[in-house]
Amino acid sequence: MREQLFEKLESAYEDMVVIRRHLHMNPELSFKEKNTAQYIYNFYAELGIEVQQGVGGNGVVARVSGGRPGKTVALRADFDALPIQDEKDVPYKSTVPGVMHACGHDGHTATLLQLAKAFHELQEDLTGEYVFIHQHAEEYAPGGAISMIEDGCLDGVDVIFGTHLWSLTPSGTIEYLTGPVMAAADRFDIIIQGAGGHGAAPHQTKDAIVIGAQLVMNLQQLVSRRVNPIDSAVLSIGSFVAQNAFNVIADSATLGGTVRTFNPKIRDLMEREMKRVIDGTALANDCTIDFEYVRGYPAVVNHEAETEFLKTVAESILNVESVVESTPQMGGEDFAYYLEKVPGTFFFTGAKPEHPYPHHHPKFDFDESAMLLAAKTLGAAAIDYQK
Repeated sequence: MREQLFEKLESAYEDMVVIRRHLHMNPELSFKEKNTAQYIYNFYAELGIEVQQGVGGNGVVARVSGGRPGKTVALRADFDALPIQDEKDVPYKSTVPGVMHACGHDGHTATLLQLAKAFHELQEDLTGEYVFIHQHAEEYAPGGAISMIEDGCLDGVDVIFGTHLWSLTPSGTIEYLTGPVMAAADRFDIIIQGAGGHGAAPHQTKDAIVIGAQLVMNLQQLVSRRVNPIDSAVLSIGSFVAQNAFNVIADSATLGGTVRTFNPKIRDLMEREMKRVIDGTALANDCTIDFEYVRGYPAVVNHEAETEFLKTVAESILNVESVVESTPQMGGEDFAYYLEKVPGTFFFTGAKPEHPYPHHHPKFDFDESAMLLAAKTLGAAAIDYQK
């Protein structure tokens, strides 16, 4: 059955590329993916595959039932884009100003669509049921996974597999990891209300920029002085805004950033210690500081048995050149919610192009041939799981 599947996927590769490039040229932001969702739905409807749209929002779920009863395997791909201007000089460059697929979600979608088509063509010879989850809004919390789960996309599912095309890992490589593989991703906003004034009379003010600078330095010490070195945590200030004329001391300043952790106890510690530092800084400077900590996705924690199974499957695929244990990534992924509900694993498919850029970069791209390897690995895992 594997050989038949692989032959169909190889024949469909050019169509896979066409779909990926169409999506790349027509990206849509998280929670606004109306046209993309309709494109996915139409693809299935035209093939006569059972499909449901509007799942948990813009999600689309298709199902293919084999000719023999068996387990229910879910495969997931995301399809939202990012608010980034595409700076690549390629024929399939984004046509939407300020929006681009800078994380490979277009490739994930093209991969899953062609994989589902191949399963549909082979369905009489298949065992079990296969659920193809096309998820919206992975990039922006609360994300699309949790609402799709609440709307029933995992009902009856025994196991779930997902992959991420990875632009900095060589093509031909499958990376796997048991346990925490991607971090919990939280964000925070800090608003400092001081007392502005003339730049020549700082003693009459409460300088919001100086207070903010104190906060930046003090918060950086939380990881180095509050977190056990054996554990992992990241605290990054990504925004510091206090726009004024050159001779005006800032009345207010706004800071924003992110916290990444794997351990729930460390996650609690970081939120608690941040509040303590911020409250102390406000007291010391006799000012008001508002602090909002928003919890995003939990950590992606791969199940041991399913991860070892995936590793074995990948090692048996001819086109896979290497199967390696990856290191945990501090990036976030709402695939975490699926793994909280059913067993499964999330792995990385190497997709390093000739001129690689990191994910979320304006010139991001990936080696499109990696889509075929991702499809084969997901497809083989889905079939072999029935044994």
